[in-house]
Formats: sequence, C-alpha cells, structure tokens
Amino acid sequence: MNKLGNYITGHWINGDGEGQLLYNAVTGEPVATASTKGLDFQSILHYGRTVGNPALRKMTFHERGNMLKALAIHLRNHLDKFYAVSYQTGATKADSWVDIEGGIGNLFANASLRRKFPDEVFCIDGESHNLSKNNTFMGTHILVPKEGVAVHINAFNFPVWGMLEKIAVNLLAGVPAVVKPATVTAYLTEAVVQEIIASKILPEGALQLICGSAGDILNHVNSQDIVTFTGSASTGLMLKSQQNILQENVPFNMEADSLNCIVLGDDVNPGMPEWDIFIKEVRKEMTLKAGQRCTGIRRIFVPENKMEDLWKAIATSLAQTTIGNPLNEKVRMGSLAGETQRKEVREQVQKLLASSQIVYGSLDSVDVVDADANKGAFLSPILLKNESPWASAQVHEVEAFGPVSTIMPYKRMDEAIALSKLGKGSLCSSIVTADHKIAKQYVIGAATHHGRILVLNNECAKESTGHGSPLPLLVHGGPGRAGGGEEMGGLRGVKHYLQRTAIQGSPTTITAITNVYQPNAKGKDPGKHPFKKYFEELQIGDQIITEKRVITSEDIDRFADLSGDHFYAHIKTTDFTGTMFEQQVAHGYFIMSIAAGLFVDSYDINPVLLNYGIDELRFTKPVYPGAEMYIRFTCKEKLPNDKRIVEKPEDFKRGDDIEKGIVKWLVEFLDETDELTGVATILTMVKKLKQ
Repeated sequence: MNKLGNYITGHWINGDGEGQLLYNAVTGEPVATASTKGLDFQSILHYGRTVGNPALRKMTFHERGNMLKALAIHLRNHLDKFYAVSYQTGATKADSWVDIEGGIGNLFANASLRRKFPDEVFCIDGESHNLSKNNTFMGTHILVPKEGVAVHINAFNFPVWGMLEKIAVNLLAGVPAVVKPATVTAYLTEAVVQEIIASKILPEGALQLICGSAGDILNHVNSQDIVTFTGSASTGLMLKSQQNILQENVPFNMEADSLNCIVLGDDVNPGMPEWDIFIKEVRKEMTLKAGQRCTGIRRIFVPENKMEDLWKAIATSLAQTTIGNPLNEKVRMGSLAGETQRKEVREQVQKLLASSQIVYGSLDSVDVVDADANKGAFLSPILLKNESPWASAQVHEVEAFGPVSTIMPYKRMDEAIALSKLGKGSLCSSIVTADHKIAKQYVIGAATHHGRILVLNNECAKESTGHGSPLPLLVHGGPGRAGGGEEMGGLRGVKHYLQRTAIQGSPTTITAITNVYQPNAKGKDPGKHPFKKYFEELQIGDQIITEKRVITSEDIDRFADLSGDHFYAHIKTTDFTGTMFEQQVAHGYFIMSIAAGLFVDSYDINPVLLNYGIDELRFTKPVYPGAEMYIRFTCKEKLPNDKRIVEKPEDFKRGDDIEKGIVKWLVEFLDETDELTGVATILTMVKKLKQ
C-alpha cells in the first residue's frame, strides 16, 4: 500500500501510524494511505519563513514569473502521469483537463503578469502625490512581499487546479506556501508535487506539502502569514474563528460552497439559439466533475410559463449523458470522489425533497458503463423541481455537492434578481438572454450578491469559458455565504500577499528608493545623449533639457493640412468668442511631434531600436502661436524584455536575435514661462550592450 509522503523542511517524510485509507472512486479499491501524525507544524512554518521566504524575496517579480513559466513547461511534459492518477478520483478526461491543464494554465497566466511589474523585489502601487507647494515633499505607496507563509487548505474536487491556482499567485508575490490538500484526493496532489520538487525549479522552502490532517498548524500562524481556505462554509467559519487567527489578525481568505444560479431571460423562447445554449449550460454544469464544483449551478430560475418545457428539455438532455468508468471513451460523467461524498449528497437531497420533487434521476440507482455502480461512488444526475421558491428556505440554503440542481419559476426579472439573492452570496451567476436591456437589469441588480456574472447569448456562447470556469485574470470569490474573499484576479490576487506601505520624502529620495523617476526629482547629467546609451548604461534620472522652438501660426496651419485635423480651434480665422481659447491653438499631437523632434538625437543608428507607444499623454495648457517650447526628457523606468523563442525558422522575425529591454521616458512639455503644457510617458525598445 502506497503511503503518501509529506514534503516538509526539505525532505519527504511519512507520518506516523497507518494513516487514513484512500480509495479509488471508480472501483472502491484502496490506493493509498495518508498521515501527518507526528509532524511538527510549528517547524514547518518556521522553515517556510526562514528558508523559503528569504529565497523568494531576493528574486525580482520577473525572476519569479520566469520561474513559474519554467515550472509550467516542466509539468506539461508529465501530463500522462497526472491523467493516469486523476482517473482514480472518478474524473473523466474532460474533468481532468480542467483540473490538470487548467491548473498549469494558471502558472502560465501568472508568469505573464511579470510584465506588469518592475524588475524589482517590490513595486510601486498606484499614483504618486505631491504634498507640498514647492514640490520638495511627496508621497507614494510601495508593495513588498510579506515575511510569512501562505497556508492553503484546499478542497477535494480539484486536487491540482486548487493547488496551482493558489501557489502561482503567492510565488509570484514572493511568498512561500504550505499546501494541505483535501485528504480524499491528496494522492493526485502528491503526484504533482513530486514532479515540482524533482524539477528543482523552485527554491528550497518555497513549497511544502502535508497529506492528511492539518493538525495544529493554525495555532502557529502569525500576522505575516496568509491562510486560504476552500471548502464548506461551516468548516471555513470554524477555522476563521480560531482564537489565534483572530488574536494575530491573520489574513484569512475563504472561498466557500455557494448556491450559484442561472437565469433564463423572458425573451428566450424555443427555437432561439439561446434556448439550446441554456439547456446545454445546465447539463454541462450538472455533469462536469459529477457536479462537484464550487461554482456548479444549484438553482435554475426560468419564466413560469416555460417551466414545464424547460425541465423536460433538461431531463432529455441529461438522459444522453453516459455515466461510468472514466477510462471508457464513451463515458461523459464519472463518479463522485468517494463513498463519503455520495452519502453526503444523498443526505442533502433528502433535505431538499421536503419542498421539491425529483423530475429526473434517482437517488438509489444509476446505469453505468464498464463499472460497478455499488463499488464505485456513482450517482445519477438529479433534477429537482420547486414550484414555490419564495416559500422554500431549503432550496436557497442547502447545497448537494454533486450532480444536483433545482429548477424554479419567476414572474418578472426583478423577481428573478431577488430570488438569486436568497442564496445569501454566491461565487457566480449566469443569465442567458438575447436582450441587452434584460442583461443590464440583471447584472446591475444582482451584482451585490455574486462574485462573477456571465452573460451568455449566441454571440459569445461558442467561445465562452462557461458558467463554472474561474479565470486567472478575473477574481474568483463571492460575498456572504461564498466566503467574502477573492482569489486570482490578475494583479489584484498578487496584492493579497504583499504589504502596502506609504512612503514620504523628497522626490529625489523617493526616486532613489523606488528606482522609478518621480516628477520634480533632480535629474542626472547623462554625459551623452541618452539615446546613445545601451540598456545597461542608462540610469534612472538621466535627463536632458532641449533647446527651444518657437511655435508659429504657419506651423499649426501646415500640421492641420498634413493631418487633416481642421478642428475649429486650430483655424486662425475662427471667432473664439464663447470658446475656451483666446486665439488659434496648436494641436496637442503637433506639440507631441515637436517634442520628438527636440529630444530625438541625430540621424545615426543608435541603441534605441524603436518607439512603440505613449502612455499617460496629457495636454495641460493651450499652446498659442509665439510660444517657445522646450522639453525636459528623463529616463523614468527600465524593464526587461524577454527574448522571443523561435522554434521554427519560418517564425523568425527581424529583431528576434537582439537582446533588448524596455525603457520608459518622462516627457515634459514646457513653454517660455517654464510652465507645463503637457506630459507623457513614451516607451522605447533599447538594445543591450551584451548580446
């Protein structure tokens, strides 16, 4: 019998005793045991804080991002091994794809976020603020990695995705993790962690794994640690309420089960594409992962005059789902994760039957292919009908965590919105409608009670990721019963693991601290034109002041003719009475073009390869004929630019072989009064000295 290992303090260690017996969900046969008995949980956390945390904190965001990318590529080379183990959890190939490759996709997505961070161990958060009349005192915010450990207590339904979607975020932030998967499917998590550790891509201490009970680990967390929990609302509340969590003010992010719903708009009728889309979405969410998804559809709200047609259509669709051994190619729905889960689902359905009736499926029997329905944890999809959703508390409070959903009627859209809120907070909701007004009414009305809302119609259905699919760049979480937390969400998720600190000082000092040039800081004499410097030679604050150029009325006329922009304000014969201008005014884009002519150096080829964009361009003061314009041009920020890897010669593009970086320049437009008339950040690609 395989005994799952715990990867802690740099070693694979088995817990004491025989441990908990884990079963193949399809055959009912034992596959492994798991134990954490005898582990020193305080030492595990100490190791993460003192070994893993310093190692990650020394890495920049870009180094951490490239680490995630390398890990994703490595895991992708071992998919066959992971799929073979995943089948034992009762998952079909489609279920496993969501879990395994969806999890690896999270690594790739978070790796790409490195480009939105500086090549530093910290980052600036938000705008800077001038706090003084003479521009000598300012403030801004920085984010630094916390000095603790992320403790992830995960659910059984996604043993791979649940781990990878969380550690991708904390690792990018620079914080190590201790992962505690749900024991019943921990053997799949352990298989993936074995490959992660074997790859040696992560620094030691960045990831630890405990397979079995979490013991007293929460008694040893402190304010620098972060706890995340995915599971039942009742368990989450118990953990969140522990004295040490409250006393130490430990950040606790909870993603709990919820009574998610889908609504059919009153505009949708049989024969419309949206009618079929609705039925297909309900069936998919009831049968994918055998309904064991925290985002699964539990409540179905439809116009009351379409109730009978819809429940019959859904029942017909469910009847087409082949259930059985996931290894059989014909099977579209596997088993629940184990007998314990099947028993619990049956008990929850019995509670729902107090106010609902089964219109499809059975609690007692199910036809399966290539399997034994009694030995495996199989359960028929169950569609319930409830004619009185306002009078039935159970349907809005009881979740059967399996292939179970209840269809209910509504009269008007405001009623559907109100019914959706009776779940007291959910992870997601969907509305299927072809009417944009109905869509807006539902979204704005229901948003307070749902973490994510999918608007589904014929325009997006083909490419939609679906009701139940959380995405790395969007927040995953929900208010109220759903836990009140957030996971993923792109940059938002990373910030959960960072400490925000306000810093104040002179612009020059803040520039030196942040390595990002702050307005009004002292510039540096670059020695030569900055465009003649290679990426490595440029310093933040390198600054030139250009010569002046007089803007004439003839210049403005010529630009108007060349660009075709004959807006009235640029025409000198315009009567400017009642306008915002005194006389003919220069085009803002003409001034930007003049700026480029002033700060760009010579005709010679230099390390600047190209200019590829302008950010934050603002025109702050009108420029009239006779104004003397000059530019203050400053190196603001430097960012790495990963060399594009070309696998096929035909994919090679000019410049792919050049090592380069991205440089942001602050461009300030000033006139003869030394007042700003405009400001912009331009981005250039600059060649590196070392090729």
